[in-house]
Amino acid sequence: MDPLDYFNRELEDHGEVLAKSHAALAEPFQEMLNLWVTAIQNGNKIFFFGNGGSAADAQHLAAELVIRFVEDRKPIAAIALNTDTSALTAGANDLGFEEVFARQIDALGKPGDVAVGITTSGTSPNVVKALILAREKGLVTTAFTGRDGGRMPELADVSLIVPAQSTRRIQEMHITFGHMLCGALEQSLKLV
Repeated sequence: MDPLDYFNRELEDHGEVLAKSHAALAEPFQEMLNLWVTAIQNGNKIFFFGNGGSAADAQHLAAELVIRFVEDRKPIAAIALNTDTSALTAGANDLGFEEVFARQIDALGKPGDVAVGITTSGTSPNVVKALILAREKGLVTTAFTGRDGGRMPELADVSLIVPAQSTRRIQEMHITFGHMLCGALEQSLKLV
């Protein structure tokens, strides 16, 4: 393997996915931002959840909102449902791993809150179950996904579907668009 060749191919591939995402996601980005802004203005909160790298993104984005992204401002109510190891392990052990996010949505979610399911395939069973329950409970449902969207288009009010097949490229776009949503939400709310 030639490291420089690999370096160039990876960045070119990333650039191609970025260009396709730029063209495809402007409208759903705006729609998702509007839903998030409305929820926070109405005193609701945002729940993020996912598995593996998507769990890391969920935790990362929740922290950006609770602490700060760019501006020193009041905290924005956000929770990553994949960070409570006691709830995750008890839920997985007692109810099955497919229930770990849905159970927390059932306990903590209120109408008007936002559920953000993050799944590169769009088919993660625990993300799917959580969005189904979130919708039944009157939460706003949104998703970050990729490929063909999997189940997310039918379950989410708005989905950011990254036009790529590669998990790593989808995840790269998820954190990019997640950061952009955090920044745009911060600017839209103008919290002091």
